[in-house]
Amino acid sequence: MPGDSEDPNDEVQYHVELAAGDVADAVLLPGNPERLDKITPLWDDHDEVAYHREYRTATGTYEGTPISVTSTGIGSPSAAIAFEELARVGAETFIRVGSCGALQANMDPGDLVITRGAVRQEGTSDEYVREDYPAVASHEVVSALIAAAERLGHDYHVGLTMSSDSFYAGQGRPGFDGFEAAGSDELVEELKNANVANIEMEAAAICTLANIYGLRAGAVCSVFANRETGEFLTEGESTAAETASLAVHLLAQMDRKKAEAGVDEWHAGMSLE
Repeated sequence: MPGDSEDPNDEVQYHVELAAGDVADAVLLPGNPERLDKITPLWDDHDEVAYHREYRTATGTYEGTPISVTSTGIGSPSAAIAFEELARVGAETFIRVGSCGALQANMDPGDLVITRGAVRQEGTSDEYVREDYPAVASHEVVSALIAAAERLGHDYHVGLTMSSDSFYAGQGRPGFDGFEAAGSDELVEELKNANVANIEMEAAAICTLANIYGLRAGAVCSVFANRETGEFLTEGESTAAETASLAVHLLAQMDRKKAEAGVDEWHAGMSLE
């Protein structure tokens, strides 16, 4: 074991530049740092607490519930770094908020996809656990995201997500100068036939790490492209952010209900206000 020599600072995390007390228990995880400017205006209040590399963080409240957001950059390697360091400073619930490509014809640009579980076609989670370990979203997070989408009146779908390490070859798109990776021409069709809902690049690693560490995680993404119909429209970023923010508020209610009942898991028999 390398001991503590890999951590140059015992208090402030090396990449995200955060310390204990900087973030709430629940953190939204968009990829693009600029998405914070679309997320935080939805809240009651917020303060930007750190910005280092691709990791930009703000903390505030939404309907009185403490909430934070940290951008992760593109892909599972950088998302896993954010997850690790946020967990070290006290975060316990993680919700990926992003965009995706839909695989089913009934999913329109602007719709939401709520991840129930993920196909681990990224390599980061393989560094943590054997390849047949499932990337499963927390049932509490999934329930809260569904309830939030219903309350807000947003069109949504719930299903399986495939997370890739590559935007081009790994998602069945041609690379530079028309390059096609082996099997890329069959990838989308195979995933569609297996009833996979969407493709993105971070959910599998985030859900895997959450399960390993006994934390909560899930994902909600806006459909930008439909790989079956060929439609493309960059809409719904604020829809996903609003849904995730309300979900954090509902999760706080779930936690209070659990504490009152003296149970560890929220279930459908416990009503939410």
